Order: sequence, then C-alpha cells, then structure tokens
Amino acid sequence: MLPMTFPHPPGDGVWNLGPLPLRGYALCIILGIVVAIWIGERRWVARGGRPGDVQDLAVWAVPFGVVGARLYHVATDWEKYFGEGRNPVTALYVWRGGLGIWGAVALGALGVWIWSRRRGIRITALMDTLAPAVIVAQAIGRWGNWFNQELFGKPTDLPWALDVTDDIARDNGYAPGTTFHPTFLYECVWNLGVFGLLLWAERRFKLGYGRVFALYVMGYTLGRGWIEYLRVDAVQLDDVLGLRFNVWTSIVLFVAAAAYFVWSSRRHPGREPSVYLPGREPAPEADEAGETAAAGEASGVEAPEDDEKPADDAEPADAQPADAEPADADGSTRPDRP
Repeated sequence: MLPMTFPHPPGDGVWNLGPLPLRGYALCIILGIVVAIWIGERRWVARGGRPGDVQDLAVWAVPFGVVGARLYHVATDWEKYFGEGRNPVTALYVWRGGLGIWGAVALGALGVWIWSRRRGIRITALMDTLAPAVIVAQAIGRWGNWFNQELFGKPTDLPWALDVTDDIARDNGYAPGTTFHPTFLYECVWNLGVFGLLLWAERRFKLGYGRVFALYVMGYTLGRGWIEYLRVDAVQLDDVLGLRFNVWTSIVLFVAAAAYFVWSSRRHPGREPSVYLPGREPAPEADEAGETAAAGEASGVEAPEDDEKPADDAEPADAQPADAEPADADGSTRPDRP
C-alpha cells in the first residue's frame, strides 16, 4: 500500500452526543438538501419567482424524494431486506445508507409537479431552475458513502486510492490493506463539473422549457455509467445482459433526455416568457402587502393606522368652544362677575 492514500473516516462515521447518535451519512444528506434549497431559491427569484417558493416546495419535494430513493434501493436490492434470514424492518433504516438517485428524482419530481400545479407554476421552468441545485446536493450527499465506507470501486494503487478498515475489506472479499477507487470522490467531482456546465450552457444558449433539466440528466448519467462500472459492491441486478441494472438505467435515461432536448429545442426555442402559467402570475401589490404584513408580524410591530379624519369631520384649527370666556387684550381671561 502506498503511503499516500485517501483515508477512511475516523471511527464508524457516528458521533454519539449523549443518547443521540449523529451519523455522517445523514449529515451529508441534510447538508446537500440545505445547500440545494439555498441555490434553488436564489435562482428562482432571479427567474422572476416569488421569494420563499423554493422553501415551500421543499416541504413537498424532500419527503417525496427520500421515500422514492429508498424505494428504488429496496426494489433493486430486495434480497438484503426480504431474503432468507433478513429482517424486513431494516428496509426502513435510511440512515444506514441505501438511497437510489433515480427513485429520488422520479418521486421528487412528482412532488414538484403536484406543488407547481397548485401554485400555477410552469413545471419546465421550475425543473430548469432546480437542476443545478440538485446536482450540487448529489455531490455533497455522495460523501455519505465515505462515512459509511460503502460503494467504492475496484482495487487500485493510485495515489488517491481509498483506504478502508480491515473489516470492510474482508466483508467485500478482499485482503486487509487493499485500497480501492474512491468512486464517491469521482462522482462528487463529476457532479460539480456538471453544475458548471449547466450554468454555462443555460446562460450561453438561453435554455428553457426543460432543457436545463434534460442536460442535467444527460450529464449525470454519462458520468454515472462509467463510475458504476468501477464499483464492486454486491447488488442483486449485477448482470443484466452483461451490464449492471444501474448502467442500463443510465443509458436509457441519457437517450430519453437527449431526445427530449432535441424535440424541445425545435418545438420551443428560447425560454419561457414567465415562470407562471398564463393568468396565474402573482399581483405585485398583493405580494408587497403580504411581505409588509409578514415583516410586521415577525418584528412584533403593527402597521400604523390612518389617523386622518375626513375633511367634513375635522374641527377648524381656530375654533373655540361656544362657552369660552372672552379674552382681555393681554390674552388673560376675566373671572365671572356677579
């Protein structure tokens, strides 16, 4: 083993804060979601969307995405949970790893579609806005595999080879001290490159009508295909016509995304005139009033009421009560006389 290797995580990737276990895998997923929301919100407002929409969307999309990711993983590796001697309850243990990105995209997209229909938002504009944010979330989330010491590649002696614990090496059928391709690192770097490509292409070619999202799918699947080929983790669908199931998934999705990109470029050149459907654009006055009221509630300050009275009800400035005492020349009043 070369002295320069990519080290394995300290401990087992879990920090115990009293009775609360803090898992590195979960932290990576959460951090990826937070960063994606931040990027998506900035891009959405820049496209003309309402501030706060992406945070509201996350309430729908994130649970849908997590459930979809887990379902995809369990469906493609069901023997790990429902085979002989297995405990089906462990299929619910998301924090132990096992999330399929295409399940997350598929079911997450369903959540996005439901939410966008309720808000009168063009789904293509929304998906284009979120695509760069999603690929960054994937880049961050991949580090969860490092914490779990899972999904690494074939043995290698490259300077950046991944070192794993002896138990992990033995569990995967290799001798202690064997180093492997850090496929999580490859995918992280690849995804960040796709992020840069999306931003450049969107600005350079004024992409719209779902073409940024299609380019995201093409870029990600192109990298995922060769990275998947490097991996040595045991999967149930390891040999489907000579390739892993996930490789076939990448091929099919790449072709579908490329076909949509070409069709959309011919059918809808340019970008959408608005991120909202016709007739569903928010009224600027209503938005401004809502933001003012919300700011007042948050600060505990009520908006000032109009103190002015109508001109008819206002009393003249110089008016005196009818029973006022006449004033002397020096301005003083005389006492009553008998």
